[in-house]
Order: sequence, then C-alpha cells, then structure tokens
Amino acid sequence: MFHIYLKELWSWSRKFNLTGLDDRRRMVIELFLDSLVPSPFLPEEGTLLDVGSGAGFPGLPLKIHGPRRTTFLLEPNSKKVSFLRHVIRLTGVREVEPIKNRVESLPKEIQYDMVTARALADLAKTLDCCAPMVKQGGLLVLYLGAKAEENLRTSERLVLDHSFRARKTIPYFLPGKKSERHTVILEKR
Repeated sequence: MFHIYLKELWSWSRKFNLTGLDDRRRMVIELFLDSLVPSPFLPEEGTLLDVGSGAGFPGLPLKIHGPRRTTFLLEPNSKKVSFLRHVIRLTGVREVEPIKNRVESLPKEIQYDMVTARALADLAKTLDCCAPMVKQGGLLVLYLGAKAEENLRTSERLVLDHSFRARKTIPYFLPGKKSERHTVILEKR
C-alpha cells in the first residue's frame, strides 16, 4: 500500500505541488517516516481525526500501519481531497474517509479517540481548534518539530485549561536531518 501511495504522491505532487517536496527520498523520510513515529504509542483501535490532512499526513500512514483505526482525513482544499479519494481507491484501504471541511466548522458534539495535527498552526491555535474534537480519555497527537519543549512550556496553562496532560514526548532524529524533532501525545482528562 505504501508503494502505491508514494507513487501517486510523487505523480500528483509534480503536477499539483501537493507537498512542496520534489524528491522521493525526502517524501519517504519527511512525510511517511515522520508520520509513523507515534504509531506504537497509539491505540490499535478507535477513531482518528487527522486535522489539516493535506496529502494525507500523518493520518493515512497511521491508518495503513493501524488498519483497525477508523480514520477521518479533514482537509479544506478540494484538490487535496480529490487526491486522498484517489489514493484510498487505489490502495483499497477501508474505514478511512476524507472530509472536505475546516476544523472550526465541524460539529463539536462529535469527538474522536485520537486527533492528529501536523504543521497546522501555532500550538495555541492548534489546541483551541483540536481540543473540542478529543473525547475524554482520548489523545491529541502533535508533531511539534524542534521547539516542542519551548512551545509546551509557554503554553502550559493553555494545555491545562483544555484539560490535557502530557502523556508522552517522543524525541527523534529523521535520517539526514540535523535537528531533533518531537512528537507530543497529550491525554484529555
């Protein structure tokens, strides 16, 4: 499945600039590999909402790696939603649905076991947008890059105000990259 996804991503990116990356190796490392970092720490089952999914990252790789997760890929851009539908059809992945909408427009009464956000907005805005979507006891997975600890320190009060506690911080280096990255998993109390 990953090879079909990569092939289509490469083709569509060259035509429509879906990702801003023009090298397959970088796509594999910076998109697929980076997306999968938190997967071992997430429940194997449950509902997952990927906010600002773009070309499907991190939601679609997490779905492929955790096939029992029912996954929703939230993306406001029509071209990217068309790409997601195309890739889902080609790969045959089940229980995954692209949603053409913005997180601010989703009904607040629908909540998810896991919500992911990668390169969505600054931490404060991401928390404001995503926190209402997470069930009590659910997880908010944030791909915060190199400044995760600083961002969490400055937003500590906001994290608590949204009823989250830090469950896991995953520091890592991507191959060929010099700066340390961090994915943070917050749990809603």
